[in-house]
Amino acid sequence: MGFARTCSVALMGVEGVVVEVQADLEPGVASFALVGLPDKSLTESRDRVRAAVVNSGAEWPQKKLTVGLSPASVPKSGSGFDLAVAAAVLGATERVDPRPLADIVMIGELGLDGRARPVRGILPAVLAAADAGYEQVVVPESAAAEASLVPGVCVLGVRSLRQLIAVLADEPVPEEETDRQGRPDPLLAGLRMPGTGAATGTHSPTERGHDLADVVGQAAARTAVEVAAVGGHHLFLEGPPGAGKTMLAERLPAVLPRLTRPESLEVTAVHSLAGLLPPGKPLIDTAPYCAPHHSATMQSLVGGGPGIARPGAVSLAHRGVLFLDEASEFSGHALDALRQPLEAGHVVIARSAGVVRFPARFLMVLAANPCPCGRFSRNDEHCECPTSLIRRYQARLSGPLLDRVDLRVEVDRVTRAELTATGTRGDSTATVADRVRAARERSAARLTGTPWHANSEVPGRELRTRWRAAPGALDQAERGLERGLLTARGLDRVLRVAWSVADLVGHDRPDATDVALALQLRTGVPRGVPMLLGAGT
Repeated sequence: MGFARTCSVALMGVEGVVVEVQADLEPGVASFALVGLPDKSLTESRDRVRAAVVNSGAEWPQKKLTVGLSPASVPKSGSGFDLAVAAAVLGATERVDPRPLADIVMIGELGLDGRARPVRGILPAVLAAADAGYEQVVVPESAAAEASLVPGVCVLGVRSLRQLIAVLADEPVPEEETDRQGRPDPLLAGLRMPGTGAATGTHSPTERGHDLADVVGQAAARTAVEVAAVGGHHLFLEGPPGAGKTMLAERLPAVLPRLTRPESLEVTAVHSLAGLLPPGKPLIDTAPYCAPHHSATMQSLVGGGPGIARPGAVSLAHRGVLFLDEASEFSGHALDALRQPLEAGHVVIARSAGVVRFPARFLMVLAANPCPCGRFSRNDEHCECPTSLIRRYQARLSGPLLDRVDLRVEVDRVTRAELTATGTRGDSTATVADRVRAARERSAARLTGTPWHANSEVPGRELRTRWRAAPGALDQAERGLERGLLTARGLDRVLRVAWSVADLVGHDRPDATDVALALQLRTGVPRGVPMLLGAGT
């Protein structure tokens, strides 16, 4: 009778549970039983592991084999347990020494020929192993760079089960063929999940030639984009087609500061789980950009799907920008489902297979036409839509959702003079990014020692007591609250925007001008406040 055990990781969202993989051999009719709440893909590992062991030159035991996944109460899914199952079986047969296996976490899929294939979620799985105190991890060679992002963990990357056996048995490690004559490596297919329906846009917009200087006019909208980047405020752009709403949203990620190391690990873990890591770039260090089509379902936005829920667009945009173009065309149920993650910064999805929690601290940009034909405005008389139709069209964005949007700007139609002007246009992305970075440093210094990282996260109570505005600065905002133009939440958000404006212009605390600009950006009502220096045309 032989027994061996090693470890792997079961993922529940971006959180993981270390699973002990136990293999037990007993005399009896040759069989292979896998117990411990495995799903269909994990149950099929019996055939994959048997073929991989035989094709790797090892002998398959002709006894009663039972492989248990403990704790048995935790659902296990996916093919990432193959390496651990194979190692436990080989330890039970004493092909390799079973004693060191108990301290090693193994994550990876096996092909029938014994090659090790990467799986989605390597980074969150290794993070879970490190949190549980494990220091040695074995992963497929193509995922070793991603696993090595976790500090304090020794990562061994193997290309096949043969190499793993040689390392564990202290034998010469065989070479594996890697030359594909320019063809894509099929082993990398496990790192990509086709058909997820989310365009993350993790490449820098500047690399694609996107620059804020390309936007003609739109001083108010450019100011709103800059303020949104400083404080992480949600933004609503309303205007006719072709005015530059999409251009502004696409250029916003390049204005945001680069992600810190902890933020990069958070973002990379979500994208690894979704199978959307850029090829050859295991760490995402720039703000992601996600722009789902307006036909997206509620599950694709907030997360869901059969079995264990998968991350949605709000999580793929974590620490970045979620752009909802043609927002009025989205399903009302899908848009209202965003209200909870907008406030909490995370989304909790309950399904029969389990409850998962995904991070969702994103900057939302809504863009919409003012009416079905797109020509309605205070200055345009060409709109022929009936008033009732315009009212119904604009009501598709619910009041509770818009109340959570800090900045609302009307984007005007570009004039001929603005389009044909040969003079200097607005500031470039690099110039605006420098101002945003300096403003973020001011807010970070103020928020040091607190659980908040941006002005949009600070509770209104703290802004009214701990960080007060200048005397008399809130008079206009308080009158708006009394007249019903602002809700209590709206007043708090005006305060947050005012602090971002103050950080941008270098004020120690918001004055009346900063609050007036914040009110103008939230309500869209002109208050005689000039645009920020350098943000206009």
